[in-house]
Amino acid sequence: MRLVLTAACLLSLGGAVAAAPFVPATDDQVLATVPARASDARARELAALRAAWRAAPNELPTALALARRCFEEVAAEGDPRYIGHAQAALGPWWNLQDPPPEVRVLRAMVLQFDHRFDPALDDLAAAVRAQPDNAEAWAWRAAILMVRADYPEARRSCEALAALASPLTGAACRAQVDAATGRAGPAAGALRQALDRGRGADAAARLWALTRLAETEERLGRSAEAEAAFQAALATGVPDVYLQAAYADFLLDRGRATEVLTLLKDGGRADVLLLRLALAAKAAGDARAAVFAGELAARFDAAQRRGDNSHRKEQSRFLLALRGDVPQALALARANWAEQREPADARILLEAAVAARDAAAAQPVLDWMARSGIESVALRGLAARLQAPR
Repeated sequence: MRLVLTAACLLSLGGAVAAAPFVPATDDQVLATVPARASDARARELAALRAAWRAAPNELPTALALARRCFEEVAAEGDPRYIGHAQAALGPWWNLQDPPPEVRVLRAMVLQFDHRFDPALDDLAAAVRAQPDNAEAWAWRAAILMVRADYPEARRSCEALAALASPLTGAACRAQVDAATGRAGPAAGALRQALDRGRGADAAARLWALTRLAETEERLGRSAEAEAAFQAALATGVPDVYLQAAYADFLLDRGRATEVLTLLKDGGRADVLLLRLALAAKAAGDARAAVFAGELAARFDAAQRRGDNSHRKEQSRFLLALRGDVPQALALARANWAEQREPADARILLEAAVAARDAAAAQPVLDWMARSGIESVALRGLAARLQAPR
């Protein structure tokens, strides 16, 4: 279930960008200090898995355990370096044409991080052919297909997942499809019922379902219900970057920037959270706004030098809201929409098109809204502004 949350984090927030490249002067130079104590159970577990892997890097169960644990860290902290650690753990099997199904699933997870969705889906298809009861593969397939706006296939994956997972997990997967295809009200109702019945479910499952509920309620314009769900998700105590970013956006939309600064006070390592910190600092008149924006600019510049285009949505938002570069923000938002088509991707393209007064640029989003039947107060408001006579 935790890896389902990882799917939400990585796919919905987009690929993270690493910090500016740095070459150490010596082999023993310390590159980073991880803020973990000996009493940190999560850090101890990760250290033990790394030690076991170093001792036996060719043992598949050990490598799989470490790779999965690294992805959990990505969901919890948003640090993209763990993606590289996961790929390294899979090194002996990475280039195999027909690796074990478990390797295919984890390889797909790495591939989608780079927005290589087609090969990721190929790996997942092979995995479920070999292991039809692989819930992890079905969950990731559903997540990627939601990003691609292939709702019929996403629903098929959710039905397969529902037969293998808890009722709460199945309901949450179905609800995300319903919420994107004109059934947001019933989706919210189904989620509430599933949460009531699944009070004994593990915290990660409840976090995922509550986050889906919060987003659905927000799209419907039911702010009080959305905030209650966000707060309940935070109360699970499960660290999750996607939840923090989603709640931060909810607060920013309501002019509550100072609350965002408190919520994300330790979130600068994750690029998606640093963006929200920069937006909140600007809105609140906080003196750190320029520092946050400068650090983001450095990260985006470093990614561009590497030819990394997996961060277009976040960079477009940065350019539009913090740099006022409307033409470039619009160009990036259009390129991003060609790859991934979720509500957040639609929103930044609509916002950039409104700023540019270019309705034609947003036509693909308007067409998607009409086809899908998505119910979103924010998206409809932007579309109305774009289409209004000037």
